[in-house]
Amino acid sequence: MFEWIYDPQAWVTLATLSLLEIVLGIDNIIFISILVNKVEAARRQFARMFGLGLAMFTRIALLLSITWVMRLTEPLFSLGSLAITGRDLILIGGGLFLLWKAATEIFDTVEGDSSEEQATSMAAATSANFFAIIAQIAVIDIVFSLDSVITAVGLAQDVSIMVLAIVLSVGVMMFAAKPIGDFVDAHPSIKVLALAFLVMVGMVLIAEGFGHHIPKGYVYAAMAFSVLVEMLNIRMRKRRGQPG
Repeated sequence: MFEWIYDPQAWVTLATLSLLEIVLGIDNIIFISILVNKVEAARRQFARMFGLGLAMFTRIALLLSITWVMRLTEPLFSLGSLAITGRDLILIGGGLFLLWKAATEIFDTVEGDSSEEQATSMAAATSANFFAIIAQIAVIDIVFSLDSVITAVGLAQDVSIMVLAIVLSVGVMMFAAKPIGDFVDAHPSIKVLALAFLVMVGMVLIAEGFGHHIPKGYVYAAMAFSVLVEMLNIRMRKRRGQPG
């Protein structure tokens, strides 16, 4: 099972796959970071780790049921000349969910309660709200995991390499999730920008579900450029003594 340990090419594959898994998990980190900020402070870190652990479990479970995953690429029905598969339905449903959730969060952030009222409502957060957020994380984990698993299968032939790459990438995300979440929470403009990213990701998922492939490189390049511009804006506001 682990004969690949003595193969240098397998280690290159592991490193490449781990890096790709981290890149493909950026959307997931943003989504989880925003959601867990609605949980009371004492349970935030647990929710963050639980959500990422759930993402790892989902990816490994899909990987081990790869026969079923590959059947998702078989046409179920047609809309004109477009054949719709199970994967397409999941991407479209996930994209719509992401659009709805991001739009709701943007409205709450821009037009919602004041910070004092938000603090009061957060202090009154119930376990029902906590588990509702975990359920939302679970739903979006499945959507984000599909492309991740299909990418892993395309790059590696050994299941142990794929599983190890997923574990390593989620470990890195667990390390990075709290600083990212704290930074997003401390800067409202970054939070709105992150939510705008999720709107864009939702639209990309829907487009892919309808057969229009959009290279992820373009999406991530746009995200990186927007973050760079906003970081310059934050620095400028700090120099002027304005809130970030």
